[in-house]
Amino acid sequence: MARPRLHDLDALLDAAEELLAAGDGRAVTIRAVAERAGASSGSLYHAFGSRNELLGRLWLRAARRFLALQREAVERCLAAGDAWEHAEDATVAAALTLRDLQASAPASAQVLIRHRREQLLEDGLPDALDDELRALDGELLGVLRRLAASLFGTADRRTVETVAVCVVDLPPPLLDGRRPRLIDPADALAAAVRGVLRAARPAPSGA
Repeated sequence: MARPRLHDLDALLDAAEELLAAGDGRAVTIRAVAERAGASSGSLYHAFGSRNELLGRLWLRAARRFLALQREAVERCLAAGDAWEHAEDATVAAALTLRDLQASAPASAQVLIRHRREQLLEDGLPDALDDELRALDGELLGVLRRLAASLFGTADRRTVETVAVCVVDLPPPLLDGRRPRLIDPADALAAAVRGVLRAARPAPSGA
């Protein structure tokens, strides 16, 4: 029989996430998280096994929150019809998901904006957690392919890469928030996404 959990896992992840959102990965030590959560270091090792697994679970939770919002926004736009404009709106909405996450879960948003997973996590995650992270990557790729097919009629490497530039590459630097800006970052992001998509849009037949 498994030993009972002494502390709520979400509360422990919240404490770790707040530390990571405010600094870098080195700030997230088992001791620092335990102190912030009012728990013992032993309870964290009991819950997660290692610091690396704690960071992996933290990342997975933040990414799942993000993906849930992104899917909802994309499907809402695509439900309006199959015209190019609806697919373009869906891609803009997907790009702005980080802004939406900033409103509902600001620490999760900061983690995803400021920390790349491959730089944060070390090798040697438990197989089950590694499988969950890979499955999440597959789900995100599914969103990119859906957008590419809606925009361009195909989800080949070129069209998926075009959507990935809009949805993955552009949002973090514009929505980071550490630099004061005179323009609205969300408006700038939306305009940039529309510009990339329209530059990649095939010319109408016979044009």
